[in-house]
Amino acid sequence: MSKPIGTVLVVDDEREITELIGLFLTKEGFAVHAAECGQDALQLADALSPDLVILDVSLGDMDGIEVCRRLREGSCAEVPILFLSCKSEDADIVLGLSEGGDDYITKPFSPRQLVARVQAHIRRRRRRDRQQAEEQQRPMTFGSLEIDPGRFQVRRDGEQLTLSAKEFELLCVLARQPNRIFAMNELYRLVWHTDSMGDTRTLMVHISNLRKKIEPDPSNPVYIHTVRGFGYRFLAECSSLQDAR
Repeated sequence: MSKPIGTVLVVDDEREITELIGLFLTKEGFAVHAAECGQDALQLADALSPDLVILDVSLGDMDGIEVCRRLREGSCAEVPILFLSCKSEDADIVLGLSEGGDDYITKPFSPRQLVARVQAHIRRRRRRDRQQAEEQQRPMTFGSLEIDPGRFQVRRDGEQLTLSAKEFELLCVLARQPNRIFAMNELYRLVWHTDSMGDTRTLMVHISNLRKKIEPDPSNPVYIHTVRGFGYRFLAECSSLQDAR
């Protein structure tokens, strides 16, 4: 049996609709999973990490707009979401798209048109993912500091530095968006993939260790600056930022 070309989560409380969509998408090589209520959809999304979600606006336990909001706050922050609805008024379409939807299809719909849209959205998502992956591997130079994510290397004045895996990941997260202020809890989610739960000591220790390794004078940091009461940022104004391509 061939490997599915993608996973689609279909959320609709009309079983005939989910079966029809599942039939057409399965024929095209997709693995299709169905949920008939919002709560089941949220649980399945966390378990499956689907490539795309087809979401009915009208559900029994919570409406599709609320499901979309929760998906965007969880594991499906970047997953394409296609709304299905029997409503065709502009206000309903605008609301669905403004709350995080990527597309909107009204019932009744052409299954073949739906399949075509699913394929198009997944292609775009995967192309964007490839571009982002390539971007994240691009070397960066900040004055005398060189960061090469692809080779897991950091140099200062030409001398290679020894960083732990988390120190390196933290440095890359900060340096990829120079001058942006990162909240402490955001850095926890991006680097440790968990919430800080109010305990910032782990992050502070890693910041301190990073400064000792990359800063000419750790007590007067050039690169990693503290934004009191909020978090940290990597400054680029003091050095010449350029792509080391």
